[in-house]
Amino acid sequence: MTTSAKKPLSMQLTDMLVSVWNLIRKIPPVYPVFVVIMIAVAQLNPNFATTDGIFLFLRRSAPLAILAMGQIFVLATGGFDLSQGSLVTITVIGSSLIIYNNESAGYTAILIMLGIGILVGLVNGFVVSFLKVPSLIATLGMLLLIKGGGLYWTGGAPKGYLTENWRYFGRGYIENIPVIGRFPVALIILVIVAVIMGILFYKTNLGKQILAIGDNPRASQLSGIRVKLVRMVAFLISAILAVVAGVMIGGYGGTSILAGEGLEMQSVSAAVIGGALLLGGRGSLIGAVFGALTLEAMFSLLNLMGLPKPFRDAVQGLIIIGAVAYGSITSRRRD
Repeated sequence: MTTSAKKPLSMQLTDMLVSVWNLIRKIPPVYPVFVVIMIAVAQLNPNFATTDGIFLFLRRSAPLAILAMGQIFVLATGGFDLSQGSLVTITVIGSSLIIYNNESAGYTAILIMLGIGILVGLVNGFVVSFLKVPSLIATLGMLLLIKGGGLYWTGGAPKGYLTENWRYFGRGYIENIPVIGRFPVALIILVIVAVIMGILFYKTNLGKQILAIGDNPRASQLSGIRVKLVRMVAFLISAILAVVAGVMIGGYGGTSILAGEGLEMQSVSAAVIGGALLLGGRGSLIGAVFGALTLEAMFSLLNLMGLPKPFRDAVQGLIIIGAVAYGSITSRRRD
């Protein structure tokens, strides 16, 4: 009768370290990077680590996180939506023109902007899906169309102002909450949007079909997936969330023709940081949210260090290149 020899202690320790390392490798890089940047920001500004500081950061980050969630639906299909930033801008300046100092028109303006967002999403989806125009070109054209049309509509400058009932969604608080005091409305909206989008992306066939289309459109079509319709839905979701983010940004920052400037690239950056592949087929909704939080934390860190905006843009470019390179390397290793 034979018995198996017990492993030496050194081999047991080695096996344990290998298991721990394999576990660490499964953690997406965005989470530890986010924690490290947040610690660095808190070291430079101790107020950042307080309850009010954290809520202020989350309120400021919520619109970008919502944009990133919309962008991930399009990126996962293998496309881009570069019209998000212009939709944010038209939401802000268009609403100020519709309201025009009339507080009772606040909610009407939001509904009209949502209607415009739905129209833009459907047009983007139709042009990409049925007319076979590359999404990069189609949404770039839509960006210019919305931007030019919006400036022509408003005469090149915002008119009127955004009323308090309109701005409440961006800068309002729920007061007198036990323990924490007050809670940002923008954070409540972020949680609601995240839950709805999470259900769509992870718990319904839509999310599975989106990832399948991004991985192999032809095979998806042969398997019975309505590729054109799914792509249209992805662009529709992205456009609607861009309007939601626009309302929050306008509520927080007021009227400006630069309200959405560059946000389309920031949402792409956030999604890529969160693990999305630019060629489609892979993406994480939760990762996109943390990618947005990481990007905002990085901007806060650079501001605290006194670095100018051009440097921030350069860092954002490096982040995109690095994240795409990392995604390509890990994708090849899986293959």
